[in-house]
Amino acid sequence: MALQAQHGIDFLIETLRAAGAATITLCALGPLTDTAMALVKAPQVASRIRELVVMGGAGFELGNVTPAAEFNIHVDPHAAAIVIDSGIPITMIPLDVTHQVLSTPPRIEALRALGNRCGPAVAALLDSFEINRRAKFGSRGMALHDPSVIAYLLRPTLYDGREVNVAIETQSPLTMGMTVVDWWGVTGRKANVRFMDSVDANGFYDLLTEKLARLP
Repeated sequence: MALQAQHGIDFLIETLRAAGAATITLCALGPLTDTAMALVKAPQVASRIRELVVMGGAGFELGNVTPAAEFNIHVDPHAAAIVIDSGIPITMIPLDVTHQVLSTPPRIEALRALGNRCGPAVAALLDSFEINRRAKFGSRGMALHDPSVIAYLLRPTLYDGREVNVAIETQSPLTMGMTVVDWWGVTGRKANVRFMDSVDANGFYDLLTEKLARLP
């Protein structure tokens, strides 16, 4: 698609308005600012969203940009709170899951051996990604975050989790942007997120390798 003059939020609203009821799945790989603004500007489009799949948040893993908060939620916690409380069916792929999806040397070598241009290129990118992050995050620096959302959309059976209540902290200077996950149901608050906590990592990399093998 060529660069468009239309604002992205307006495009989202118009696309949802033109769709049938609950037919569109949204995929959020960054902060939830645009999604929240669309809901504020045109609240009626919420009913057109079949599912919102979010890469963001953390439960038992806590944070990666602050001790308590994951980056995508921390960048705009007020937007995240609007989206989480909107009533839209939400699936969250948090750090708890993405930190299980590690680009280990054998997995990278399998990509490098594909025999096309894309396999070795992706392997080189993952090598560089790991080198730049390992000093800070250790083995967690090998994790693949955003691709975990796409893998869920392609093959949801790779993932497992449960329906829980998630609240976004927007007040505390210490825990701003924290995703407060009521995993054990102790608050009595209604579940509003399908929060994933496990993934078949081998199946994930099999899927990634399979898809990359189809490219030039």
